[in-house]
Amino acid sequence: MTKVMLIDDDESLQLLIGEIVRRDGYDFCCAGNGHDGMVMLDREKPDFLILDVMLPDTNGFEICENVRAKGCQVPIMFLTAKGDIVDKSIGFKAGADDYLVKPFQTEELSLRLRAHLRRQTQRVQPEEAARSRREGVYSVGDLEVIFGKYDVRLRGQQVQLSSREFELLELLASDPGSVFTRDQILEHVWGSIEAADPNSITVFVRKIREKIEDDPSKPRYLITVWRVGYKLADRL
Repeated sequence: MTKVMLIDDDESLQLLIGEIVRRDGYDFCCAGNGHDGMVMLDREKPDFLILDVMLPDTNGFEICENVRAKGCQVPIMFLTAKGDIVDKSIGFKAGADDYLVKPFQTEELSLRLRAHLRRQTQRVQPEEAARSRREGVYSVGDLEVIFGKYDVRLRGQQVQLSSREFELLELLASDPGSVFTRDQILEHVWGSIEAADPNSITVFVRKIREKIEDDPSKPRYLITVWRVGYKLADRL
């Protein structure tokens, strides 16, 4: 059975999220601090991780970084009362896939959870993406995206991207030169248009540019098409 894990020291939230998760048909486990959470993560190997930022012994950003440093690609959603864009940027940089601010509607949590898990089990790809994946590699300039491998290379060196950053870049690389709208990106990367805040795309694009562009303020690879969306260059 699909398993959802929570790391949060708030017992009332543990109960609430446990009820939501089980109601939606998933297994559930939780830990109240970072140390116990990391031990449980290794033991339970959940399909989705919900992570509070403020914990008794550490913070969620450090846990997220540790999880990604181990090579674990489990989808991670931060759950926190801190909703400003600075904290969101830190979370995404640490390797998070989503961000839900407390207080939240139970249906919103269910919606995002279903979208993330659906994307994990049945990623819907456009026909161009399927063709590109069979071809194996998108290459332009010094940048290479190796489809299906979560592997991006810049000048031959591997670029450390989160799973969501790679999937966004892979989607754009599936049809170089063509513009993908925000709705298309949300649908194919997040699982549905309602599954995430469209502003999250802006944050992810900025983080990707910081890793693949020589000058992120003057991108050559990942291009913004004003009022439309984003594209990857098909030539330099």
